[in-house]
Amino acid sequence: QVQLEESGGGLVQAGGSLRLSCATSGLTFSRYVMGWFRQPPGAEREFVATISRAGSHTYYADSMRGRFTISRDNPKNTLYLQMNSLKPEDTAVYYCAAYSGVYSDYSPARQYDYWGQGTQVTVSS
Repeated sequence: QVQLEESGGGLVQAGGSLRLSCATSGLTFSRYVMGWFRQPPGAEREFVATISRAGSHTYYADSMRGRFTISRDNPKNTLYLQMNSLKPEDTAVYYCAAYSGVYSDYSPARQYDYWGQGTQVTVSS
């Protein structure tokens, strides 16, 4: 059974940092492109960042580029998202997802095969 479990969310003041983790099991982690998505309150789920299987390629949504860093540790089967300079508009539920297809800079959410349950990030002003 494939499981993706996010952790590391919480409440932080604007300008602060958080590091999200996504621990995976039941899949060959190194064979999957991984992504982070988020869903702000009352809004649609949106793309945050993606990383290729070996971690050599990454891509970010414009509003996150330069503030967020996606990374992965294949031997530990874990995905990360380092979030710096957080803003109130970053408040959302953050999800990790796994995609078995070919890496591209952007793959829509519907193409991802597996999802975690999400972790809440709240940024206060």
